[in-house]
Amino acid sequence: MSPASMSTAGVLLVTVTGVGFGGLTLLNAILRKVPGYLDNPVRRGLWRAGHAHAGVLVLFSLVALLYIDQADLSDGMRSLTRTLIVAAPILMPLGFFLSVVRPSDTKPNRLILLTVLGGVCLAAGTMILGISLL
Repeated sequence: MSPASMSTAGVLLVTVTGVGFGGLTLLNAILRKVPGYLDNPVRRGLWRAGHAHAGVLVLFSLVALLYIDQADLSDGMRSLTRTLIVAAPILMPLGFFLSVVRPSDTKPNRLILLTVLGGVCLAAGTMILGISLL
């Protein structure tokens, strides 16, 4: 594994603790019946989606790092691909969480567009990686 992928993997592994903390926070909101979570289906749904996307995309990014180093790409394209794929587990959950920050929010604000940006990064990064591996 290249040094760049190794350090990126280290950062991603550290974020797993944050994902776990997020899960405990959601569990706490459910068990303690925190106002603005259980009684707000939009917020509840988006926060669950944010937590799920964070966990899955961090794992996906860790696996993708192994393939990036094996791909037939220039160093610059490897860096771009690594950045695009790692941006997804940051941007998508942020969009879900920050779009309904206040317990009274009944519809997402414009920050929900971060999920779209994260999806575009993920799609671009995986397309570059996939094509380079063929």
